[in-house]
Amino acid sequence: MSERRGIAAAVSALALAGQQSSFTDLPGLVVGEAARVGLPEVRIYLADRQERVLREVTGAGLDAHHGGADLRIDGTVAGLAYTKGEPVPIGREQRCWVPVLNGAERLGVLRVAYEEGPDVEALRTLAAMVGLLVVDKRSNSDAYARLIRTKPMSVSAEMQWMLMPPVTFTNAKVTVSAATEPAYDNAGDSFDYALVGDRVSLAVFDAMGHDNAAGLLANLSVGVFRNQRREGTALADMPRVVEDALSEEFVRTRFTTAVIGELDLSTGDLRWVNCGHLPPVLIRGGKAHELECEPSHPLGMRLGLPVTVCHQQLEPGDRVVLYTDGIIEARDPQGREFGLDRFVDFVIRHDADRLPVPETLRRLIQAVMAYHFGRLDDDATVLVCEWHG
Repeated sequence: MSERRGIAAAVSALALAGQQSSFTDLPGLVVGEAARVGLPEVRIYLADRQERVLREVTGAGLDAHHGGADLRIDGTVAGLAYTKGEPVPIGREQRCWVPVLNGAERLGVLRVAYEEGPDVEALRTLAAMVGLLVVDKRSNSDAYARLIRTKPMSVSAEMQWMLMPPVTFTNAKVTVSAATEPAYDNAGDSFDYALVGDRVSLAVFDAMGHDNAAGLLANLSVGVFRNQRREGTALADMPRVVEDALSEEFVRTRFTTAVIGELDLSTGDLRWVNCGHLPPVLIRGGKAHELECEPSHPLGMRLGLPVTVCHQQLEPGDRVVLYTDGIIEARDPQGREFGLDRFVDFVIRHDADRLPVPETLRRLIQAVMAYHFGRLDDDATVLVCEWHG
């Protein structure tokens, strides 16, 4: 109990000290406060953009990583704590790995040494405060942006990552998680989601092209979608207002496909519109089927096709999957596509294992990349929304 009170005091001290600190200050702040309550070692490791390695935050250098270690996520004890979201002891040592989370968003892990205990809940509390500080400081820190990338990033990908929301959110009623590749050269794929009361809005966009113009098109699409969503524009009218903005800027030279939807979290009523995009997939009870909906035309083409708002009543535990064609069109060296069946089977198999949605998507993206020998010819994005009921 004394350890718990001590760590609670350290957490309070970190919250106050963090108000006047930067991202690069965090390792020193955490180590200093932890030492005062009998934790002789606390090291911060954060996941890279592709969730392949955990990179130590030392606070030194332009990336706050100088002198730090890199640990692979797959096949390490630290990675096990990250993927499971649970503290994992380090053999018989007086040390353990504790996941650093922002809600359901996985940020990294702490390596913690202790003299007595451990009080696992107290260590979780410490890790939670570190997570809050990381999230608070990362948006204004180039050190963080440098830390989580392992190679140069294109301008279009930089724009996309700055625009997109956190890759995972969860509460008692819903989990939303997404993944995008190639992480360093994405041009036209983007996703968005937001909660308002008992409703969650969802969208996936696939902009034409693989250049900076595609990135501008995707950014504009998401920007208009967010603006109109916040203005209260009805779902049926959303394609028209997004298309108006695209047509004004690109005059039919560019277009984007999209699925835009909203889920009533109280009732499980899913409504969506399809603008020339691949249909969503519903996973229920170990089986999957496409959610058919009469599609309208891709946004920006001005073909005048009607917009149909479709409905699906979800059941607790249902997962709705939105994705772009890069997921299923990745090809192996023999030219065979990854394909819809392989994609759906992968998600169902890992759903049966009850893996967290973010971990399923991490493994899916790695499987798609491996199938296409490590490099995709097209952007690949997948978003999963699970209604808990």
